[in-house]
Amino acid sequence: MKIEELDWGDTPWGVISLRRRWDSVTERDVHEVKLGDDFLMSSQFTTGERELARIGLAAVAGTSLAVLVGGLGLGYTAVAALEDDRVAELTVIEALPLVISWHERDLLPDTERLAADPRVRLLLDDFFDVVRAGRADRTYDAVLLDIDHAPDWLLRDDHGDLYTVEGFARVAAMITDGGAFALWSDEPPEPEVILRMADAFEHADAHVVPFPNPLTGGESTNTVYLAVRPRR
Repeated sequence: MKIEELDWGDTPWGVISLRRRWDSVTERDVHEVKLGDDFLMSSQFTTGERELARIGLAAVAGTSLAVLVGGLGLGYTAVAALEDDRVAELTVIEALPLVISWHERDLLPDTERLAADPRVRLLLDDFFDVVRAGRADRTYDAVLLDIDHAPDWLLRDDHGDLYTVEGFARVAAMITDGGAFALWSDEPPEPEVILRMADAFEHADAHVVPFPNPLTGGESTNTVYLAVRPRR
């Protein structure tokens, strides 16, 4: 199996690399991101990232929507959000400048020209610190978050305070009345997470997103947690 390293660099979290390989099962190029020895994301499985945007935006009424995406990654959530023609502004907060540069250089065929879309602003910052410090420069109709593997499977220990009632309440303060918060997870729904979100937003639930897994010949799932801020 030939693996081509397209880019790599040191980050505060370790060495990150963008790789391309030919997959003999699906017979196509697959782009993957590794952080140290940990596989962060792959273009082989993108249904969950796309559904994060679709489920989140389906819960929001109105037009000329302002959307915030936490975590740029390979760009599938952002691109799926832009497919909703109600989205007028899309801000993506990404902590690693190298990841932003991949999109500015159009290294990813599936999401190329994302950075050039006039509705898009790619913001170099730490999403968790923005929430923690109340540094959002406006309120948003939808906040879509895909950074950690799951609420109890974190990339960094200091992310944990977001997945508390208080953390979810800080996210709610960034969202307009009638807006929504959607959170991706690589694990099955956790009832405790839903309860915490419901405490902060007054209503929350979880959507199981199935998708075919050609590597196993079966089906895998992701979870999208959804919380809606009621109109006052």
